[in-house]
Amino acid sequence: MSTNNIPKLRLWISYILQGIIVIMLLMGAFNNLLMTEMAVTGAKEMGYPEYSVHYLGIILFVSTVLYAIPKTAFIGAILLTGWLGGAVATHIIHGDPLSNIFFPILFGMIVWTSLLLRHKKMYEVFLNR
Repeated sequence: MSTNNIPKLRLWISYILQGIIVIMLLMGAFNNLLMTEMAVTGAKEMGYPEYSVHYLGIILFVSTVLYAIPKTAFIGAILLTGWLGGAVATHIIHGDPLSNIFFPILFGMIVWTSLLLRHKKMYEVFLNR
């Protein structure tokens, strides 16, 4: 996909948003992959078995890497949307405060906003131009 016709400011904003999301999600993935005490304790508190933490880390890592690669960004965004939807559902089931439910929703909005800003056809469809 050529980004020649997209204003540079919009392009940079999209890359910055994507970078923030990728960094945050990779930190979470590495915490799970390394089975840190924080990741294991958090998963257990949410009702997930300890052995699932490593698998969740692999899923999050793969999804985030796919999102970071331009040619697979849409597939990664779809997978991350599922991941973040699962986080919302887990927080609702667990009875967590609204702030815990809000952040996965915000991350999902940023995931798609970064792609929307970068892809001209998607941007035009969204804005009905």
